[in-house]
Amino acid sequence: MSVFPDLRLRRLRKTEPLRRLVQETYLSVGDFICPVFVTHGRNVRQEIPPMPGFEQLSLDHLAREVTEIAGLGIPAVLLFGLPEAKDPQGSGAYAGKGIVQEAVRLIKRETPHLVVITDVCLCEYTDHAHCGVLLDNGVVDNDRSVELLARTALSHAEAGADVVAPSAMMDGQVAAVREALDEAGLDDTPILAYAAKYASGFYGPFRVAAESSPQTGDRRGYQMDPANVREALREIELDIQEGADMVMVKPALAYLDVIARARQEFDEPLAAYNVSGEYAMVKAAERLGWLDGRRATLEILTAIKRAGADLIITYHAKEAARWLRGEG
Repeated sequence: MSVFPDLRLRRLRKTEPLRRLVQETYLSVGDFICPVFVTHGRNVRQEIPPMPGFEQLSLDHLAREVTEIAGLGIPAVLLFGLPEAKDPQGSGAYAGKGIVQEAVRLIKRETPHLVVITDVCLCEYTDHAHCGVLLDNGVVDNDRSVELLARTALSHAEAGADVVAPSAMMDGQVAAVREALDEAGLDDTPILAYAAKYASGFYGPFRVAAESSPQTGDRRGYQMDPANVREALREIELDIQEGADMVMVKPALAYLDVIARARQEFDEPLAAYNVSGEYAMVKAAERLGWLDGRRATLEILTAIKRAGADLIITYHAKEAARWLRGEG
């Protein structure tokens, strides 16, 4: 038995070229999906304070934004809309000339090769900000909500969306969306299911951005318990059975184990959502000089990829794309 230390691992860490040669996980601009918030009006660029670098954009500013995103090599955007008015039924979500529907048409004209994914939920459109419509007792009406979500997804696909992404965590939402698309002759429109969406404390900045904080109660009755992983696997399996083409775990950073388990269990493309609170923590610590924002960001994104995600929805998409392209 040798008394000398085994230097094989250390030898391969000695120089940057050697480290690159044996690197196991590679992060690519092509992994990213960039969220975009679009709103009514003209000449609107409304800063989102807890999400530095992000704004609510009116349609006249949207073309420049998506052109920049596409120019960085980012392959897709995830659209969120802020309607002109809200009501108990979330009617702005499925209006033919709703804000997301109009944004989809504009993006497909301006950047036809950019993949447009639309978030399908009612929380931005209801005056109570729950993800579905409510019964008189304040409980979400799952079945009625599913009908409206399917109607919303269909309106997005008819406007030209490449992918629809039901996110409300209503039981049966994927099956209803798939049926609506197929019956309308849009059977080639893929579904990205928010399959394992947890009732997380990391959504706060997004709720400012989307103006979607619940007016009463919370979403724990339909979003997942953060303590559960076996339940996540059941949710993912059900969504695949209902017709999902891709599935998602949300959030990402605190749920790397769930991403890894999902990757082991399922072959479908797997997305992870690096959510607003995860983004805001890095930005806040960077602003205070407590960490190197660039290094921490790339480490987080690499960890998400290493855990098994094929696609990463992240608010860091534009800056990370520049870093990976050597532009910043």
